[in-house]
Amino acid sequence: MKRRNLLQATVATVAVLMLGTPALADSMADAKAVVDKYASKVSTWDGPTSGPKGAEGKNIVVLAGDMKNGGILGVANGVQEAAGALGWTVKVLDGAGSIGGRTAAFGQAMALKPDGIIINGFDAVEQKPAMEAAKAAGIPMVSWHAASAVGPVADVGVFANVTTDAMEVSKSAADWAFADAGGKPGVIIFTDSTYAIAIAKADRMKKEIEDLGGTVLEYVDTPIAETSQRMPQLTTSLLQKYGAKWTHSLAINDLYYDFMGPSLASAGIAGDGKPVNVAAGDGSESAYQRIRAKQYQAVTVAEPLNLQGWQLVDELNRAFAGAPWSGYVSPLHVVTSANVEFDGGPKNSFDPDNGYRDQYKKIWGK
Repeated sequence: MKRRNLLQATVATVAVLMLGTPALADSMADAKAVVDKYASKVSTWDGPTSGPKGAEGKNIVVLAGDMKNGGILGVANGVQEAAGALGWTVKVLDGAGSIGGRTAAFGQAMALKPDGIIINGFDAVEQKPAMEAAKAAGIPMVSWHAASAVGPVADVGVFANVTTDAMEVSKSAADWAFADAGGKPGVIIFTDSTYAIAIAKADRMKKEIEDLGGTVLEYVDTPIAETSQRMPQLTTSLLQKYGAKWTHSLAINDLYYDFMGPSLASAGIAGDGKPVNVAAGDGSESAYQRIRAKQYQAVTVAEPLNLQGWQLVDELNRAFAGAPWSGYVSPLHVVTSANVEFDGGPKNSFDPDNGYRDQYKKIWGK
């Protein structure tokens, strides 16, 4: 009887293994297909080809959430470049990473009585009273990362919110980590509940890892603006808590990894060791440098920050003309050490070679 029970148990175990292996293989294949799709070179323009001619003599204000954030900085630079092509005047006001700072910057912007406002890198809900005041004053507003979805945010007067598909960014980051871990990742996710888009991205990464069969060890909510103070000790604490179980990090932004390296190095972890750091945005200069050097970051799912600056200017120009928003969703790019040198890599940014500058100038008649 014991022998029969042992044989039955062995058969059952083999059956589970046989069933599990194809499932894991399917999950790995699906994850790799997503990564391959977004790691390829972006060379075709798929944005707008028509629209209103460029308005003349506009004065616009860029309200930056925190210019220390590489994504926000990259977008601001793109706005200034595009506005220069139109002859517009740009004033950048830095919210310096705090709600109070952004509130003060918004007050300054309203006092300047600009023709248009660009919200750059903070949640629309946070500054809703000020945005409603701008809406009431008839000042057109466009935004970058003010909401999780692309397009109009009508309740606060945003003509168009510009971003990549945040859920695809998150999915591709999670898929890369899953595939890199051979289907058995132990993941810690870093996010910031100050931003709706950050929570949406983190939740999507968590779901993707768990749906594929991986493990989320911890979901850490820590402010982006305080990463320099928090991440060194937090990294050490998490290493002590999870040890080798922590195979991969998934963060909603590269900025979390700006301050992890020294703690990992102090723990004797090599730059290309575990945990492997993966960012679901934005493709900062420092992230490119880490990936190129294989120092404490393996992947960033980059947004075309400069292109998005041009798109913001184009959307604002459409608002001035009373035209609808363009409907354009900008491309994302999974950046690894294998492809870091193309699609703008030497510039330490994702700057696709798809002719977007000439395309927008053509639309504007410039």
